[in-house]
Order: sequence, then C-alpha cells, then structure tokens
Amino acid sequence: MRAVVIGTGPAGITAAATLRRLDPAGTVVALSAEPFPPYSPPALADHFLTGRDGPLYWKGTDVADRLGIVELRDAHVVAIDSDARAVVLADGRRLGFEGLVVASGSRLYAPLEGADLPEVLDFKSLGAATEIIDKVRSGAASSVLVVGNGFIGVELSLLLADLSVDVTIVGRRPWVMPRVLDPMTSKVAEVALTRRGVTLRLGVEATAITTERSGIGVRLKDGEELCADLVVAATGVRPHTEFLEGSGIATQWGIQVDEYLATSVPGIVAAGDVAEAADIQTGERYVHAIFPNAVAQAPIAASNLLGARIRYEGAEVMNSLKHLGVPIVAIGSIDGADEVLRWEHRGDLRSIYLRDDRISGVQLAGDIRGAGVYRSLLARRVHVGRYGRRLVEPDFGLADLADFAGEAVGSSVPA
Repeated sequence: MRAVVIGTGPAGITAAATLRRLDPAGTVVALSAEPFPPYSPPALADHFLTGRDGPLYWKGTDVADRLGIVELRDAHVVAIDSDARAVVLADGRRLGFEGLVVASGSRLYAPLEGADLPEVLDFKSLGAATEIIDKVRSGAASSVLVVGNGFIGVELSLLLADLSVDVTIVGRRPWVMPRVLDPMTSKVAEVALTRRGVTLRLGVEATAITTERSGIGVRLKDGEELCADLVVAATGVRPHTEFLEGSGIATQWGIQVDEYLATSVPGIVAAGDVAEAADIQTGERYVHAIFPNAVAQAPIAASNLLGARIRYEGAEVMNSLKHLGVPIVAIGSIDGADEVLRWEHRGDLRSIYLRDDRISGVQLAGDIRGAGVYRSLLARRVHVGRYGRRLVEPDFGLADLADFAGEAVGSSVPA
C-alpha cells in the first residue's frame, strides 16, 4: 500500500512505523509541518532544563531513514481530495495515497482578544517553545505572564521559574489544572508552585492581550492591567482540522472516528490529538489529547488501514506532573461520583472517586503508590466496594486483589 501519514508527532510517527513493519513492501510518506525530526511534546520542559535530546527525539533523529519512511518536513497540508485520493500541500504538490492516517495533532486555542498578536507565544510546539527560551536566555524576557492555569501553563511556569524568570499564572478558574485536579489536590500543586517562585493570580478573567502601553500585557475583566516582558498563551488546544473542509471527513471538535478509528471516508483513519475517540469509562466520544492515548491509538489505526479489524477499547483520562517537586497523578474523572474516599497525612493526599461501586477517578499527591493498580481497576470497571476504606490506603496493591476470580486484575498490573 502507498500510505500517507499527516503528522509526525507521537501518533503520526508511531502509525508510520507500524505501517512500515506490517507492510514492508509498501511506501510510507510522513508529513510534518515543522522543520524538526519527530519529537515528543511532553519532553519539551526536560529538554530545555537538561539539554538532553534523547527524551525529546524519542524515536531517534534518524527514525525515518532507519525505518525506510519518506519524511517530508515543512510540508503544510491545505486540503485532502478524497475523490482523487490525494493530499494537497501549500506549495501545490499533490501526494497520492491508497491509505491515509490523519494524525495532525492540535494547536493553541486562545479565544482571547489579542491572542493572534505576533508578540504572543505558546508552548505547544518545539519552534514556539524554543523562541520562548531563547528570549529568556538572551535576557530579553525576565518576566512572563502565562495566561491559562491548565496543565501546559503549569508545566511552562515551572520551567520558567527554574530559569530564574519572574513568572505569573493568570487563570479564570480559582484553582490550578481545574480540568484535571479537584480543589484539594490542586492546593498541593499551588503550594509547590508558590514555593518554586511562581505567582498565582487565580479566579480572575483575562479579556485581552494588549500592547497599548510600553511592552506587552494582559487586561483583566475588572480593568486591571498586568505587564511583563513576554506573554504566553496556554489557554487550551484545538485539533488541526482546518484542512479537512470539503474532504467529506466528518468533524465536530475533532475528527469523528468509530471503534476501529476509521473516519467517515473509507481508507482514511485518524489517531492522536485530532481524533474524537470513545472514552474507556463512559463511551462518550471526544478528544483525549495526551501522549499515552496517541501511541495506543496509532498502531490500531495503522493496522486497520491495512485490513485488520482491531477494536479500540477506549481512551483514558490520565495526567501526571513530573517537574512540580511533589508527584501528582490524576486518573479518570471526578464528575458524577456518588462517594469519595480520602486519605491525608503530612502533605500526602489520596482521593478515590466512586460511582456505582466502581472507581471513576483517582487523585494522588505525594505518595503515588498503587497508581497502576487503580488505573487497571478503573479501566476494567471492577466492583471495589468489598475493600471499603482500605482502597484509599497507601499500601493498597496487588496483594489485596488475590481474592479476585472472574474479575481478576492479575499480576501484570503495574505498581
């Protein structure tokens, strides 16, 4: 098969490698809108702090040559001609395909006046992140306003604080990472952020990014203006679907896919941050934009493109903060729970959310033992009522599961 893969992020390069392995006689063309080898966005902070390239270029900078993949960089896709089976590039080239993987990832989503100003940067891509760090290291930016108190905003703020930058997070919600953490777990993160030198302005709404005064700033809803050398938007992400207009590929927020990760057009599949895949708990379809889901979806999508019929079990909701100084893991959803079990001791906090006697969400701060066990119990929808408060204790683990029969989790569960 002649296959084209749009995107060389975690989903794209994993799909390309799978296609090459399963169809060694075929041709695989991988397209990247960036000038860099395939890289891992979650490794950006570590890369800039340590200078290590290994975690960033997680498949190796020579992955395309090594696997026999045709890699085209700075290749901007502007359309898909589904009838002619061709991908159209901005320079006019048309790349024919028999099978297509759309793994185009996501971009900054900032519904804020002034967010499109050239002075406003983001931390979504290696190019944009490099520009931020270059400004900091050159001395052009010693103070930064980060608009957005989600996962990306927190990670970036920690990196900037470690680089001795005066950094302030501006967030509309009154606690950090509101889509991931409950208010109690968020407090643990907020204390750690403050200790690292990050200023928090939470529960305030930014209405515009301005350049009216000297330098750049953020105007708040109450009229207050905050100023800094640099403003970084970290308000969220949106799937790259703008080039799909007229292709016949059904989209809502992202690309709608079925249980086989197939799109509405035969011979075209999608994976990663662009795919609206089913949630493993609820079955609802929405974009689950995290690394583990991307690399889990990609081999299935690629295999099915070649004729397999592998069903995707569903995406997980999972996040972990590695650079905070206090480990935090969040799994599943805290919404709709009918019971919450908590354990707290000397700054460690564990919260288990239950719905219908099953784990629906987990929040661990400090002591994160058992995260893998909880993750498996949640994914398998195991009834856990028999454990009572034992479930939330730090040493809860595989030994407690020995009495399982038909619902056995098994010794393969990571601790």
